[in-house]
Amino acid sequence: MKRLGIILGVAAIGLTIGGYVFFNGERKAPVRYRTAGVERGSVVSIVSATGTINPVVSVQVGTQVSGMIKSLHADFNSQVKAGDKVAVIDPEPFKARRDQAAGNLEMARSNVARSRADLAQRKREFDRVQSLVAQEFVSQNDVDIALTNYQSAEAQLRVSEAQVKQTEAALNAAELELKYTVIRSPVDGVVVARNVEVGQTVASSFATPNLFLIALDLTKMQVDTNVSESDIGGMTEGKEATFTVDAYPGARFAGVIRQVRLAPINVQNVVTYNVVVAVDNEDLRLKPGMTANVSIIVAQKDQVLKVPNAALRFSPPQGEHSDGATGGGKPAKTDVGGSGYSGGSSGDVSGQTRKIWKLAANGEPESFMVHTGISDGVSTEVLDGSVAEGDMVVVGIETARGDRRSGELPPGFGSGRRR
Repeated sequence: MKRLGIILGVAAIGLTIGGYVFFNGERKAPVRYRTAGVERGSVVSIVSATGTINPVVSVQVGTQVSGMIKSLHADFNSQVKAGDKVAVIDPEPFKARRDQAAGNLEMARSNVARSRADLAQRKREFDRVQSLVAQEFVSQNDVDIALTNYQSAEAQLRVSEAQVKQTEAALNAAELELKYTVIRSPVDGVVVARNVEVGQTVASSFATPNLFLIALDLTKMQVDTNVSESDIGGMTEGKEATFTVDAYPGARFAGVIRQVRLAPINVQNVVTYNVVVAVDNEDLRLKPGMTANVSIIVAQKDQVLKVPNAALRFSPPQGEHSDGATGGGKPAKTDVGGSGYSGGSSGDVSGQTRKIWKLAANGEPESFMVHTGISDGVSTEVLDGSVAEGDMVVVGIETARGDRRSGELPPGFGSGRRR
């Protein structure tokens, strides 16, 4: 009986150890791959950017004289014609300067008349002395003095005439400043902004103040958007563009690239270029200053062979693929969570030779090289390679949540004790 008890105890211990090893030992779960089909269809390469809607032509109306705003004759959204009065600056100080300049002109003209009379007197004296010197009634010195007086009178007349021109110019300037107290619209358009109030003083000493902003034609608008230097190569005049604005959810507006400006814009070492998209706004739904989310069609191909972008990013775990690589480790690039596009421009894989994976007969992935074309951010055109329509390519690994070892979990998960 004692021997039987020992045998049963040893058997129980063995069963316990075997059960622990069986249920808690490390087991390697089989790798299951997710696949997607190679198909034919359209690929549209699009560059996305954010811009601002602006009038094609907008004029800032300022003032050339300083003073206090006496009255306003235009307000926000006012329709104005070229030459219409939009504001008046207090003209009284300018009238006083005009009157003073007019008085100075009268004084200068009086000086001219007096200089002419003096010149005539000096001319008569000089002629008289010249006639007497021949009869030796006066000396040569008297002749020289008379000549000097005559020449001085001529010079004084020229000075007086120059003063007349100077005062005439001052009067014209004073009248022009008085005219500038009435501010008029330079174009036909709509007042978009009014930046002054009655009683406000404006100064034009250093910079022309902006009193009004007038849009020439709100039925023709443009979207000023900035495109990065990596995408500017596909921007040419005439390309189609679409955009949306927050004011009209679900509505999509169409436009055409009108200009690609050459001046670079450098902000924190990021170089962009201004791309101008022309838009018709006959219904006046689009307002100046709206933010537009622009999509510009760079290239489009129909009925081409295409593969999901996830297949181009996928790389199997080391040691699992048929290339013969050994060793464990994690996947270098594995699309586990899904096949969404990771960002960047939609044509970032164009013109490259890339590796994709297909499942062999034994269920293991094997690689093939393909030459890619344009991309729309979800799928990429295949120009040539060992794939055909209907082939199933690997896009990711199906990994159950419970199959992950603690070392494979993201940082901060599964490594601490429960409290």
